[in-house]
Amino acid sequence: MLMSSTEKNLPIDKPTNESGLFSRRRFLGRTGSALGATVALASGGALLSGQQAFAQQMPDLDVAILNFALNLEYLEAEYYLRAATGTGLEAHGVGVTGTGTLGPVTIKPNPKVPFELDFSQDVAAEIAHDELDHVRFLREALGGYAVARPAINLKDSFNTLAKAAGLGESFDPFASGINFLIGAFIFEDVGVTAYHGAAPLITSKAYLGAAAGILAVEAYHAGIIRTLLYELGSFTQDAADKISKLRNTLSDEGGGTTDQGIRVNGEPHLIPADSNSLAFSRSTRQVLNIVYGGINATEGLFFPSGLNGAIH
Repeated sequence: MLMSSTEKNLPIDKPTNESGLFSRRRFLGRTGSALGATVALASGGALLSGQQAFAQQMPDLDVAILNFALNLEYLEAEYYLRAATGTGLEAHGVGVTGTGTLGPVTIKPNPKVPFELDFSQDVAAEIAHDELDHVRFLREALGGYAVARPAINLKDSFNTLAKAAGLGESFDPFASGINFLIGAFIFEDVGVTAYHGAAPLITSKAYLGAAAGILAVEAYHAGIIRTLLYELGSFTQDAADKISKLRNTLSDEGGGTTDQGIRVNGEPHLIPADSNSLAFSRSTRQVLNIVYGGINATEGLFFPSGLNGAIH
């Protein structure tokens, strides 16, 4: 198990207000990118209400992109919800059925994380709020076109990734607050780059505006995770940098850097960006390489049976 030798079990009071935990903002969830087309769009667009199904008015490209996003949001929501509360989407009133094959979530029993610090637990709960809302919004927006939750592996996938990244033979992200943050780092930067890559392909101005809002939220998530990992010291810094290196290798399509760790030349590097200080962008293929754990793979790692929908 990947654990810090200096990690302490501190007695803390756990939040007890879970009944009202997931009632906040509804925005558009994260999308992937290139389908091999370029769509010129005007900037802006109002946020959507989230109360109607717009899929019948959306072009097929938007439906495909939003369903790609929904697959990724299923993954993040299940991770954060189970870490923060011990239960998944269905236990919080959000459906997981739809087109395609409904799959199980593979995870250890009783996954709720024994957080050592109140602040880390608060961060986990707040991000869980957001990811649950993203899934709810996407399912409402897509209506009958929404894909089902595919099979998700939150157990063996981390062990495989830890070995590939050089972190050890096994890794349980639900074993401690420190491990949880390392697990969260695996997802958050990928989400930011996927959203950036999707922006030019979204044909609805309203969805584009919502996507811009959610990109900002995902960047907030990534920023706080990166900051916490840096502040925890060399153990978590090393782990994050190794994960970043692996992600860059998996998503490199000959275009160079798409990822950066939390240290550069021994100094903190909390804001990954290109030479113009713009967020990195990934295509759907690059994102799939990471979540499947292999170049040009069609399934594997976090999605053992692949994604549902046109982009898979």
